[in-house]
Parts: sequence; C-alpha cells; structure tokens
Amino acid sequence: MILYIKNMVSVRCKTVVISELDNLGLHYHNVELGSVDIIDDCTKEQLELLKQALLLTGLELMEDKNAILVERIKVIIIQMIHYNDEPIKTNFSDYLSDNIKMDYSLLSNLFSKITGQTIEHYIIANKIERVKELLLYDEMNLTEISYNLNYSSVAHLSNQFKKVTGMTPTQYGQLKTNSRIYLNKL
Repeated sequence: MILYIKNMVSVRCKTVVISELDNLGLHYHNVELGSVDIIDDCTKEQLELLKQALLLTGLELMEDKNAILVERIKVIIIQMIHYNDEPIKTNFSDYLSDNIKMDYSLLSNLFSKITGQTIEHYIIANKIERVKELLLYDEMNLTEISYNLNYSSVAHLSNQFKKVTGMTPTQYGQLKTNSRIYLNKL
C-alpha cells in the first residue's frame, strides 16, 4: 500500500515520517520523498493517527488523485534540481513524462489548475533556490552553477536570477545572508 505525503521535500522530512511510522508500529518497504510503501494493510485508526501526527509536523497524508499527481511532479522536480549530483542534461518536460508515464500537456494543465502556477515557473523557482544555496555555501562559481543547472549561459542564469530576486547573483552572494525560501513554500 503506497501512501502519498504532501510537503515531504527533504531528508529531514523522510526522517520525521520514518519516526512516525515506527511510533505507530507500521512496517514499510521504502520511504521516498513524497511517498511511503507500507508492507501491511493499515487500519483506519492507524491511518488517522498517522494523518494527525504528520499534520503536526507540516506534512499531510494525501488522498485526492489529482493532488497526488501534482505532488509527484513537485517531488520529481525537487529531486532533479536539489538532490541530483550530476549536471541536468535532459528536458524537464520529457523527464516528467517519462517518469510519470503521462503526456506532458496533461501534466502541465493539471499542475496549473491545482497550484495556480505553471510547471515552468515552479522549475524556475526551484532552480533559483538551488542557485541561492550554492552561492550561500560558496560551493561553485556561476559558470559551474550555470552548467550544472542546464542554463544556456551564465548571462541567462543571471538574468533569470535578477528577474526573480531583484538582484544579481553576485549581489546576492555578497549579502551572505540566508534569504532562501523553503521548498514546500515554492
């Protein structure tokens, strides 16, 4: 039985979910960003207790199929941008379609309808947050960041960054303050 969990976007979230599952004595195969594969059938009481425990931590057990699909799209994008060690070299629309096994236009329309923003804007927001993170920790220069996030050039990255944040990447890097947005708030 697969359960889908909203706002499960980090390793810390996975740890919280595992802790709650263990507290309830629920056995699981796999815990991934956005989902958990439960081995045994859960009782209604166990599901309700899990639902309440997750809500206290900002996570939410999901039941609506469309909302679950949108959350899967978000998790795939987050994994690709924030947790992928390899440079992004694929087209996001193809990547999403291949992973979810649905036509991209259907995914795009549903995403926009449910979230009020396009997948493209969601991807851009995540890429900008990743750029902020890399700049904050001084892990890469702009050329490396541009390459790793599949920007066509440093100029393209800089223009998009300024459009979203109101400042250039260099100006942001000089601030040395953490003004990042939590991934579940994008």
